[in-house]
Amino acid sequence: MSFMRLTILASAVLTSLAGAAQAQTTLRIGIAEDPDILDPSIGRTYVGRIVFSAFCDKLFDIDEKLNIVPQLALSYETSADGKEMTIKLRPNVKFHDGEPLDAEAAKFSIERHMTLPTSFRKSELASVDHVEVVDPLTIKLVLKTPYSPLIAQLTDRSGMMVSPKAAKEAGDKFGLHPVCAGPYKFVERVQQDRMVFEKFADYWNKDNIHIDRVVFLPIVDATVRLANLKSGGLDLIERVLATDIKDARADPKLVLSTAPELGYQGLTINNGNDKTKGPLSQSAKVRQALSLSIDREAINQVVFNGEFTPGNQWVSPTHPYYQKAFPIPGRDIAKAKALLKEAGVSLPVTVDYMVPKGTEYEAVAQVVQSMAAEAGFDIKVRVVEFATTFKQAQAGEFQVFQINWSGRIDPDGNSYIFMRSKAPQNDGVYSNPEADKLMEDGRATSNVEERKAIYGKLTKILLDDLPIIYIYHRTLLIAHTKKLEGYRQMPDGLVRVVGLKFK
Repeated sequence: MSFMRLTILASAVLTSLAGAAQAQTTLRIGIAEDPDILDPSIGRTYVGRIVFSAFCDKLFDIDEKLNIVPQLALSYETSADGKEMTIKLRPNVKFHDGEPLDAEAAKFSIERHMTLPTSFRKSELASVDHVEVVDPLTIKLVLKTPYSPLIAQLTDRSGMMVSPKAAKEAGDKFGLHPVCAGPYKFVERVQQDRMVFEKFADYWNKDNIHIDRVVFLPIVDATVRLANLKSGGLDLIERVLATDIKDARADPKLVLSTAPELGYQGLTINNGNDKTKGPLSQSAKVRQALSLSIDREAINQVVFNGEFTPGNQWVSPTHPYYQKAFPIPGRDIAKAKALLKEAGVSLPVTVDYMVPKGTEYEAVAQVVQSMAAEAGFDIKVRVVEFATTFKQAQAGEFQVFQINWSGRIDPDGNSYIFMRSKAPQNDGVYSNPEADKLMEDGRATSNVEERKAIYGKLTKILLDDLPIIYIYHRTLLIAHTKKLEGYRQMPDGLVRVVGLKFK
């Protein structure tokens, strides 16, 4: 489909939405993909988290400096032995269906995250043994073992509260009409087209809500997103291309906000669920050879104009938990070829390489394809619609899955769910008992130096096994019209709609 046709289609959708809401203020946000299901227990996409932030408040949130701040909860207290967390809830909070958010509702939400068969929150809350109601506005999380990242987990989907009444009535269809306790309530969703939300009159912080409606529009082509922002068809877009930074900054009608991301872009290797039993899944030396064939800084320069940060671990080189003893490797084709020879594989090594549709995703894949060819790899790049990639990944229908992780404030959130044996997002089905123990040890202590030492040992194992080959860390790039006031760039890249207003 041509650029012009995409622009016309996107503009037509935006114009119709604007015309339908002339009597109201409407914030139109262009997002890079269509999210998966809008159920905080089941959702697993970054773009889904952006949408959740408009309608599904959490127990806690973060601020610009990564401090944990109150949202639906007012405070928390952890027992001396680290095995109990008592949480005080905010009074007079209602769900979008009018039901009260009390201790019973909070208990229901957390237990739903823990027990729903399809929940991706299970590993995030695995240390929680049970939830107790202390009084109408107080709950207690009783843990099996101390779990230092727990409060960080409650600043994301594990801390999102859903209406017990609506969840029970909807069952596994809850994500089709979600009911939470956020600033906006769900109106409609048209797959691949739009998600519409309207202001919730009984929101606990309603004095800071100044816009009547929020509409999220999935527009995969970043150039089309920017074109619609520049023309006035959109008010805010996420994931501006690094190559469009100068253009966005030069436009007097736009504001570009940036911040280093918490996550990473990596190549997940199908270790334990590769039905073809290809060389990548069978040999660490082959995975190491693939890693050594990649010039991370060259990718940064060629695809991102040098705006991003090359990396080789699940946190960036500027992160406090980055292990400096294991620096980013330089490209070494000779060593990569030697490793393939030691592995005894036939050349070229053919690789099924799944990548989500998107300009930058595809550009990275093409550069990796070209680089790896010099070492003896024949990479078959397979471009798949974003939400479908997750279904295929879970089914093991890939050998390499190039995917971005948006990141969490605690390093456990960038590692455990992807590499712990049987963790729900361990799409490569990687399993190493020694690594499992270290990941559990990292959760059990809150002492920073002890955790760093633990993660140092874990890093060595993972860089030998390479269940994921880390490539780079993005710079968050969000642009909006100057008519929009009150936008704050958060390090998780999510768009907070509270406080936003039009001039």
